[in-house]
Formats: sequence, C-alpha cells, structure tokens
Amino acid sequence: MRIAITGSTGLIGTALARSLRADGHEVVRLVRRPARTADEVEWDPLRQRVDGHRLNGCEAVVHLAGAGIGDRRWTEAYKKELRDSRILGTAAIAEAVATLDRPPRVLVCGSAIGFYGDTGDRKVDESAPPGDGFLPSLCVDWEEAALAAEEAGVRTVFARTGLVVARAGGSWGRLFPLFRAGLGGRLGSGRQYWSFIALHDEVAALRHLIDTESLEGPVNLTAPEPVTNREITAAMGRVLHRPTPFPVPAVALRVALGELSAEVLGSQRVLPKRLLESGFRFAFPTIEEAIRVA
Repeated sequence: MRIAITGSTGLIGTALARSLRADGHEVVRLVRRPARTADEVEWDPLRQRVDGHRLNGCEAVVHLAGAGIGDRRWTEAYKKELRDSRILGTAAIAEAVATLDRPPRVLVCGSAIGFYGDTGDRKVDESAPPGDGFLPSLCVDWEEAALAAEEAGVRTVFARTGLVVARAGGSWGRLFPLFRAGLGGRLGSGRQYWSFIALHDEVAALRHLIDTESLEGPVNLTAPEPVTNREITAAMGRVLHRPTPFPVPAVALRVALGELSAEVLGSQRVLPKRLLESGFRFAFPTIEEAIRVA
C-alpha cells in the first residue's frame, strides 16, 4: 500500500514508518517545508495548506502530528499551541482527503485517552463520555476537526492512545534515565492508574486500524490491564535493577508542572474494548513486558 503519515519524525511516526517500509509498503511523509524527494508532501498545518494532489493514490493516511502534551508547562500560549497544532492540522488533513479525486480508504487520526479526564478507579471504554477540563475539551475538538473526511465517506478512526512505553522518546523516555540513576520513585500517592501501551503494540495497533474495515470512530490504544503508578514504579525498579526510594510529593509536582500536574497525578483506567473485540492481540500486555521491550 501507499500510506501517508504526518508526524513521521516523532516517536510513534518514526516507528510506524519503519514497520511499514520493512513490509514493503510505500510511505509518504508530510513535511513542513518544501518537498525534496518523491516520498515527501509539503503541508502547513497552522495555515491549513496541504499539497493535496500528491496524496492521490494513497490508500491510507495516518495523522499523528501535534505539539507534545508534556513537552512544556501549560502556559496560556502553549495551550493555544497544543490546540492549534491538533485542531487546525486535523481539519487541514481531513479537508484535503475529502477533496481528493481518489480519496484513501481510511484516515487514522491520532487522539488521546485524555478524552476521558480523571476516571479514578472506574474502568472506562470507548462508550464513556468526555471528562472535564482542558485536555478532554481539546480531545473532543480534535476529533470533531476530522468531520470533513467523515462526511466525504472516508472511514475515519480515532486512535485514543495511552502512555507509550519507550526509551527513545515521549514522556516515558524521560523516566528511564531517572530510574537508571536510582532516582525513580512514585509520583504523589502512587495510587493513580496509568493506562500504558508498549511502542511495539502501538505500531501494531495502528496497522490493525488501517487494515480492519469494521473499525471506525474512537478506538482505545492501551494495554488490557492498566496499573497504578506505584506498580509501575516497582516494575521499573525490577527491570532496571535499581532502588526506587524517592517519592515525589504531589505539592512539588504542582509547583514544578502547574496545570500539567493534574495529568500526572490524575487517574485513567482505560480499557481497549473495541481493539480486543476486533481480534487484536497484544504482544506485550503487561507493564513489565512493556518496560523490558522498550
């Protein structure tokens, strides 16, 4: 297949492109500069411009681009950047796809389990409503921005991804050096649930969304058994053979991270109901397996 990817230089996009190419698929990368090679397509998400004619013939588009949720403190300016990078970018891709002479079979749009807000100990799946706060509101608007593609009859899937366990980048990538140095510890009470997924399974799940014609709408990309931050801390210590003696008090996280601390201290117990029902099987379903393969 010929598959276009936005965000192809990010953690997930890089791994997905590598996996697709290894299996003989042609990957077209959307880049925010003039295209230099035949496998590049220029786009400008903020100005909502896409060199759309070069997407003709793509059987799938995977849209992963967006500013990093945990990259900076959530100032008002950065919250605007988070919204614009996702909502304007998604609208641009959806409108470009909708106007193609030969539209793709499927548009897979990145989303996040932040949609559900803080669920505490309550298990939630794709049938749950959005939560309250900045991130749930962002996720709702992010997904609604793909309306043009849906109205054009393109099968549209929203990959609501959890915390991706990887050494190479993302939020988890920042944890590994701390734990290797023996400085890891639970965050706050440690009782909050973290819904994780191994990078290997994230890529396999995205490919499953591309290939499975029966899937559309929201699909949670999280491992089957979310675990608490306390359990994750213990697993990191076991795998890396390091002590985990330094808990980080909730008040310190609030001072250091501001509004973003609510996401670190909040609890999300999210289940991949639709993914499992569609026949997907996790290669690394437990937190210890996910850490070992990271």
